[in-house]
Amino acid sequence: MTVTGPLNVAIIVGSTREGRFGPTVAAWFTKEAGRRPALALDVVDLAETTLPDVLAADHAYPPEPVRELGERLARADAFVIVTPEYNRSFPASLKTAIDWYVDEWEAKPVGFVSYGGVSGGLRAVEQLRQVFAELHVVTVRNTVSFHSCWDRFDDDGHPIDAAGCGAAAESLLDQLTWWARTLRDARAERPYAA
Repeated sequence: MTVTGPLNVAIIVGSTREGRFGPTVAAWFTKEAGRRPALALDVVDLAETTLPDVLAADHAYPPEPVRELGERLARADAFVIVTPEYNRSFPASLKTAIDWYVDEWEAKPVGFVSYGGVSGGLRAVEQLRQVFAELHVVTVRNTVSFHSCWDRFDDDGHPIDAAGCGAAAESLLDQLTWWARTLRDARAERPYAA
């Protein structure tokens, strides 16, 4: 069964740290993704979600911020995680946001836009791939990565290598939309066997 309508993509800003660079990276990527009329974008900034750090017991009724974000994630056909690398991994705020949910992630694709120092956040992405595999999420191969990110953007928040960064974003979005359409149609035809 083919489902029509735009693909809903949640772009998740994973860092909540004071002085973070994530909003700059996310704003640029959102603008790139916004050029595709087939995508409906929802930017989820974890700094604004106020998710509790302590997870509720199984079968407990979740607090309001958890329910609100859960509705947004459930609507999404695909996700893009914008993440820094902290100490060779991803932020605790992002792990908390992932762990609050199960069904909302299942049988959907996720792409990664990472940033950081010499590794450009790629070590965080590799760990996120393992975490998302446990939740039955398809991670797309191509990523966008900003090494020494503070030197890669101008004062207006645009990448200095606009052509190269734009090409990387296009490649990620091509793969993400292919998987999003394929999995959305599959979920509509039959339930996912978790």
